[in-house]
Amino acid sequence: MDEIRDVLVSGEFDAEQVRHLPIPESYRGAVVLRDDVNLFDGTPTENRDPAKSLTIWDIPTPEPGPGEALVAVMASSINYNTVWSAIFEPMPTFGFLKRYAKSVPSASGHNQPFHVLGSDMSGVVLKTGPGVHRWQAGDKVVAHCLSVELSSADGHDDSMLDPDQRIWGYETNYGGLAQLSLVKANQLMPKPAHLTWEEAACSGLVHSTAYRQLISRNGGQIKLGDVVLIWGAAGGLGSYATQLVLRAGAIPVCVVSSETKAELVRAQGAELIINRSAEGYRFWKDPETPDTTEWKRFGSRIRDLTGGDDPDVVFEHPGRETMGASVYVARRGGTIVTCASTSGYQHQYDNRYLWMALKRIIGTHFANYREAWEANRLIAKGAVHPTLSAVYGLHEVGAAARRVHENTHSGKVGVLCLAPRPGLGVDDPEFRARHIDQINRFRED
Repeated sequence: MDEIRDVLVSGEFDAEQVRHLPIPESYRGAVVLRDDVNLFDGTPTENRDPAKSLTIWDIPTPEPGPGEALVAVMASSINYNTVWSAIFEPMPTFGFLKRYAKSVPSASGHNQPFHVLGSDMSGVVLKTGPGVHRWQAGDKVVAHCLSVELSSADGHDDSMLDPDQRIWGYETNYGGLAQLSLVKANQLMPKPAHLTWEEAACSGLVHSTAYRQLISRNGGQIKLGDVVLIWGAAGGLGSYATQLVLRAGAIPVCVVSSETKAELVRAQGAELIINRSAEGYRFWKDPETPDTTEWKRFGSRIRDLTGGDDPDVVFEHPGRETMGASVYVARRGGTIVTCASTSGYQHQYDNRYLWMALKRIIGTHFANYREAWEANRLIAKGAVHPTLSAVYGLHEVGAAARRVHENTHSGKVGVLCLAPRPGLGVDDPEFRARHIDQINRFRED
């Protein structure tokens, strides 16, 4: 790995040089172990510490098969699915790996007693399997996390509808939180040239998800002038949603949990902000009883900010905690677009406010190939910027995942894999200089 690192960090390499680099028999990666799936039995979700289950292991290097690529990972990031995997909720991910290996014969190597996590990555292609023509050794890439077989007609209009659709690094093995990673070659996209490795690695999952949820015909299809309520507007998903709403000419109403996070979304250009903690919203009287008076108070606050308008679209991802309020506050005929459910999957809302006000709920999940490429293009063009706040080393991945689990971060938390330090990998410094304030907006001192 040292030779690979030295060549790639230098930035001065060509395809022939990378093609002849020796591939190591093993590499270091962040894993959870099948033997540990009962580690947190009896422990409440909020008290499960990802740092106790995430382990850095030596992983046998997989051989790329047809349509696959082996990538040297320079950086990755923490997503909430990494937290779910590490705390074994809502279920251990080893069942996903077993089903993948059973249903797709070429994926038999994914069913292992370890699971290499990570659904984001920036790096350099080392080797490709048979049938790969678009990419070659030496290409600088990022990866989206859609792994799909496209063996069914269902997925050919929207690849997210394929029955064999999976999220790489969550429902497949050999994810991005490692020195090497195995991907389908059609997951690869060009690395934005003006970004560092860690900046380039932090946008793939959350930005593509927000793009589908808000912009795509498969989501909210927001338009000029729409009022869009954004929960968690300074978090991983929300920080990209805020940018997309603003770029679309719509009006974000940003919900945050602190004044520090309020300042971050103001700096992005948002003006209408609700500090949920300061204003004391409590949407549940007890774990079983929603507080509808708080929904109404919240809706009145939104109208105060917008001059009387209710949200045309609600960007919903907390789930159980907020879904009742989201359905209530959406305008008549409005849309609630939902994913993730990080506060719980069992949603409760008053259907009268949905049915009688002709509202609709749309479920969205990551993005199809086209949506992921469009989202990456916006990053490369400088229309949307990474919201990286903190960077950890691979050996610190447990602490990084703990921050996301505890929601003590803003934006995205990055992880260096082969990159020895932050700040490497920039190929277009002039373009970067034009956007440096926006790129660094979320960075911690």
